[in-house]
Order: sequence, then C-alpha cells, then structure tokens
Amino acid sequence: MKNKILILLLLSFVITSCSKQESAPPVTDRDTSARFEKLDAIINGYLDKLDDPKTALTERKQILCIDYPNVYNKEYAPLLLKHFPNEFTQVKLDQDLKLALDYYKGKDNIQC
Repeated sequence: MKNKILILLLLSFVITSCSKQESAPPVTDRDTSARFEKLDAIINGYLDKLDDPKTALTERKQILCIDYPNVYNKEYAPLLLKHFPNEFTQVKLDQDLKLALDYYKGKDNIQC
C-alpha cells in the first residue's frame, strides 16, 4: 500500500514538475528529497492557480506578492544553495524568481 502511494506521488510529481519549472537536481538524502518534493508541489500549486483563469484576482495577488516569494526565498532557494552550491547561485535564483513573478504580474496586471 505504501509503495503504491509513493509511486503515485512520485509519478504525479514528475508530471507536474516537468511542465512548470525547472526541478531541482536529484538528491540522495531521503529527507532532503522529501523537502524538495514538498516545496516543488507547493510552488507548482501556486503556478497552477496562477494559470487557472478561475482564480480570483485577490488570490493571485496574495500568491504573487506574498506566498510564492516567501516559500521560494525562505525555503526553496536556501535548500538549493545548501545542497547544490556549484550549480546554483543566489543571483541566478533571484533572476529566476523575478522572471516568473514579472510574467504573471504582467499577465494579470498585478502590482505589489
């Protein structure tokens, strides 16, 4: 039963992360992998809501101005920098976040 749930979670993670954002490189540590998967799921959830035309403008603004940047800057980016210092820099991660936020802010005409 646990194997089926794990396989379903991993499969859904692979499917959703392939189309939304560059996923983090594979990690061997189980706890770290679980943290990456959790954070990828959260970020992909935000992106799904931003792509959904039914999402209210107030929720879009909450995601773009508060939620997404907080998760990215306080959890996701530090985890990448800690485990992959040769592959990621703070500048590159900041640019990636700015690019994503600017796209959605421009698309929805949102100002923070």
